[in-house]
Amino acid sequence: MLVPVAIHLWNRRPGRLVQVGSLRWLSTAANRRMRNLKLEQWLLLLLRAAIIAVLALALADPARRLLPPPRHGQVLLSPDLLHSTSLVAVRSTVDSLRRQGYELRQLGPGLPRLSAAQWRRFDSLATAINTPSDFKPSPDNLWARVQQAADSLPERPLRVFTLANQRAFQGTRPALPAAVRWQTVPSPDSSSWLQAAYKLPTADSLRLVLGFSNEAATTFRTLVVAASSASGGEIRVANLPPLRYEPRSDGQAVLRPESGEAVPVQTAALRLTIYYDAAHAQDGKYLRAALRAASLGLPTAPLLTVSTTPPATNQHFDWLFWLSDAPVPAAWQGLVSQGLHLWQEAPTAGIATETTLAQPSAQPIRLLRRDTLKASQAGTALWTDGLGQPVLTRNAQEQGAHYRLHTRLHPAWSELGSSPELPALLLNVLQPAPLPSADSPHDRRSLALSQIVAIGQAAAPSGHATTPNRPLQSDLRPWVVVLAALLFGLERWLAQRRLASSPSATV
Repeated sequence: MLVPVAIHLWNRRPGRLVQVGSLRWLSTAANRRMRNLKLEQWLLLLLRAAIIAVLALALADPARRLLPPPRHGQVLLSPDLLHSTSLVAVRSTVDSLRRQGYELRQLGPGLPRLSAAQWRRFDSLATAINTPSDFKPSPDNLWARVQQAADSLPERPLRVFTLANQRAFQGTRPALPAAVRWQTVPSPDSSSWLQAAYKLPTADSLRLVLGFSNEAATTFRTLVVAASSASGGEIRVANLPPLRYEPRSDGQAVLRPESGEAVPVQTAALRLTIYYDAAHAQDGKYLRAALRAASLGLPTAPLLTVSTTPPATNQHFDWLFWLSDAPVPAAWQGLVSQGLHLWQEAPTAGIATETTLAQPSAQPIRLLRRDTLKASQAGTALWTDGLGQPVLTRNAQEQGAHYRLHTRLHPAWSELGSSPELPALLLNVLQPAPLPSADSPHDRRSLALSQIVAIGQAAAPSGHATTPNRPLQSDLRPWVVVLAALLFGLERWLAQRRLASSPSATV
């Protein structure tokens, strides 16, 4: 700012020349003027100094700090936890967060808020009695819900409380921000249910498949009970509500529990057909013996047909084992989507291999040859070998499926045909072990917290999971530059006015 002052003093207005009678007076006046330097045009000097000051301020990047609006932390509670007795495990923690200003929300569509009155209605010891009608703990993808909450409530501390039920987590685990702190609560109860029912040849006998699930695993067991189809009496099974046997007019029957859906009683036996040609006669012999042995594990004895001539397309089968290199007729292939299960072996051409079947067995089952079908065309692998290559694959097609054995039962191809393990392997294919679906209300299996959230997103100590609000800033540089331009324009106007008012020099 001293630069404009120095220029102002150096660039003084030239002295006025007057006619004098003697030169000695001129010299005296000049000396007196040099000894009495005085600042002139104060306003012009201040404007020039102000321009320099404002430009320096612009280079300093000025900004105005604004206090952000208050951001309350959020507590997100999953619907299944709200309606579970496990809520008692986190109720004190949630109440402590509420006293610190946290807002309660349900981890559901729209993230609805929970008022103090609604929160009191979720009594941990009486959730079944005080269940509000507007809260329905249906299966949901909690990963997607928490990601939605993190996007909808940015830069806010989020405390998430959910059960660890596996069925509530689907897809890929998202990368959540550091403001999310997740705490899981294991479900304290287990679940038992009727999975399936079969009518045995004995008139008063039913074979029931019972499911049991807890946080560790889901298992199934079979039980044979007596039933009276004429009286429609109740069937009582341990750990299950009473089941009522109800015959229907079409000859079928159902088992109806006190609550829940009825389970149909299956009465029809499986219809199995084996077709083989001369080149696969030995394969057909091994397969027939294995299916007869496997039938002992089925609820009802299957109807097995063995033929050396292709079956007519007007016949109805549940399974067709096609042991021939000839292509399967298009009519039979079209029935796969309608419920037919079609089985084919490897064609005659194959490649040599030396591996074993990757199945638990007393004796290793050697595999000597296999087909050359690409793995991408194989389908879902049901059996694999020690090298990870598929041995038996399944391609589901609507109601049916296409099975392909990538080797053969012939002794030159494998030891499957002579293995005592083959009937048990076929039994798991004919009647696979039941598994609860992803949205089954009976599934109580739990995930570990390390599988639900990444490292660093685990539950933080209660009451201190907050992040400071970032102060907002407003950039002032554009306004400072505009002020400098206005001052410069004012300075130019005053300077031109000064020059216009100066008298002309005369001699």
